[in-house]
Amino acid sequence: MYCLNPNCPTPQNPQNTKFCLSCGFKLLLRERYRAIKPIGQGGFGRTFLAVDEDKPSKPPCVIKQFYPQAQGTSTVQKATELFNQEAVRLDELGRHPQIPELLAYFTQDDRQYLVQQFIDGQNLAEELAENGAFNEAQIRQLLNDLLQVLQFVHQRQVIHRDIKPENIIRNKSDRKLFLVDFGASKIVTNTSLYQQGTSIGSPEYVAPEQVRGQAIFASDIYSLGATCIHLLTQISPFDLYDINEDAWVWQQYLTSNVNPDLGKILNKMLESVPSRRYQSVDEVLKDFNKIQNVQVNPLPVAPTPKPPSPQPNPQVFKPASKAKSSIDDELAEISSQFLNSPPATNKNQPSASPKPATPSPAKSKSQVDLELEDLKSEFLGYKNPNNTNI
Repeated sequence: MYCLNPNCPTPQNPQNTKFCLSCGFKLLLRERYRAIKPIGQGGFGRTFLAVDEDKPSKPPCVIKQFYPQAQGTSTVQKATELFNQEAVRLDELGRHPQIPELLAYFTQDDRQYLVQQFIDGQNLAEELAENGAFNEAQIRQLLNDLLQVLQFVHQRQVIHRDIKPENIIRNKSDRKLFLVDFGASKIVTNTSLYQQGTSIGSPEYVAPEQVRGQAIFASDIYSLGATCIHLLTQISPFDLYDINEDAWVWQQYLTSNVNPDLGKILNKMLESVPSRRYQSVDEVLKDFNKIQNVQVNPLPVAPTPKPPSPQPNPQVFKPASKAKSSIDDELAEISSQFLNSPPATNKNQPSASPKPATPSPAKSKSQVDLELEDLKSEFLGYKNPNNTNI
């Protein structure tokens, strides 16, 4: 068990201890949430992996402790406001299956606590450091998951304002991406879009108008685009923009090919002038779904070709090219030339004047018949059974 007292000299405690052995701080929050170890710390607080002791399965959860480290009354007030906002946002947005659910929000020992669903997995910054640059298929999956989550968030008039790889976690069980950390999120009213406010977010991924304190829905689209090109190149978005040319040059640093249509979508998400950028997630999804249909749908299956007919070996077999009756007529004519007798006339052919016999060496009728049968067998493709020399 881990003591949540920020000033505790030895926060680690044995299992089933109710009070810290070092400082006496109560270890169970609301008599049910037990911190196990710290997993993160920022300017406004600390985050702990915890267990819900009130449930039989003792499921893991996350405890966020409000612990502003910055000095100054106005800064602390702003931090308190943001912490309270996160609780409100999670209560409204945690119904989405890819946004952590708010489990509890309370004050204990003069400190504020927020308890939320634990997402077991790595964030995309950790994946990038471990596995290297993302490929196109991974970016497509990222957009497919996150655009729908962002659509849900914007429909409820909330701007996240801090989309970056560290705030996107891939759940181990179903590989779905979760959008986390709504501490910087902002509710949009009819007038707030036109009012200057505090610049919040990670500088590398923040849209130009958000830097000036005027975040809009399109600012989240910009941050998601910057996240994508960082994951594709493993290079900071600061270094992927050519100030002299006033243009993004991220495609020069790719380690794998990216479809030009996807590149156009990312570039439009990254337009520095808000009016040239996608104005809504619906617009991005419209273009993205077009290229998904082209690239992801399987190609039509070609019909199975018929096996080719076996071709005879021209050196072994000579196919018959004439009708049997025609061959018989021609052979009869050849026979008459050898035997000096007129050829037999085919009843189906018109009669013709007999041709004069051509002188030839004398041969017996049986020998001539045998040779003619051989010729006939070559045309019709069978052996002459009467020829004993074959």
